[in-house]
Amino acid sequence: MPSGPAATVLLLIGSNVFMTFAWYAHLRNMAARPWYIAAIASWSIALFEYLLQVPANRIGARTLSLAQLKIMQEVITLAVFVPFAIFYMRQPWTWNFLWAGLCLMGAVYFMFFRA
Repeated sequence: MPSGPAATVLLLIGSNVFMTFAWYAHLRNMAARPWYIAAIASWSIALFEYLLQVPANRIGARTLSLAQLKIMQEVITLAVFVPFAIFYMRQPWTWNFLWAGLCLMGAVYFMFFRA
């Protein structure tokens, strides 16, 4: 397993995959089920998200600021969400995905490259 920021990125990617499914997959897979059944299923998936997210943040906190960790998380969230939305949830591509990504790149610039 890589260490430092690389380990943080890999763990956060895995974490985001689980969390994206926990938050949104029930809209496609469990639409006919009561909300509380979907909530229990989502909580079950979210457990695995936390098993990756907590160590990711602890590893990342050794070399990154809290703000840098948060912006990294947001970039990874969008990078995981867009393919999920398009390919799994069958949502149409919109240019808003690109514009949101560009805004996040601005946030990366300010958190990582401005002193």
